[in-house]
Amino acid sequence: MSQKVAGTCYIKVDGDQLVITGGVECPLSDVKRETVTRGYFKEEDQIPYVVVDAVKTANFPRAKLAAGIAMTVTAELADGSVYVLSGAYLVDEAKVTGDDAKVALKFEGIQGDWQ
Repeated sequence: MSQKVAGTCYIKVDGDQLVITGGVECPLSDVKRETVTRGYFKEEDQIPYVVVDAVKTANFPRAKLAAGIAMTVTAELADGSVYVLSGAYLVDEAKVTGDDAKVALKFEGIQGDWQ
């Protein structure tokens, strides 16, 4: 039996749907682990995030994204899973490339939940 695991994804920021290209990246876990020595590891909290390449369309919510400090970012993946990032804000520098109108966006936030 086959099962769909990848394909079209949807990204919404405070209800505005973005046109995206390529993949969406969300963390699977809220912690990251690193081996200290064989059999021992350390664990740190991981900041919840969503990374996506969007297209700067005519109705791209540039001002909302630039000013937003408590947004909700929803990533609906093709397999039916949904990642919701609460208290989200843009980090790093969001740049528009003129040749293909892509905007690389990285959101970090207070809480990320898989549904």
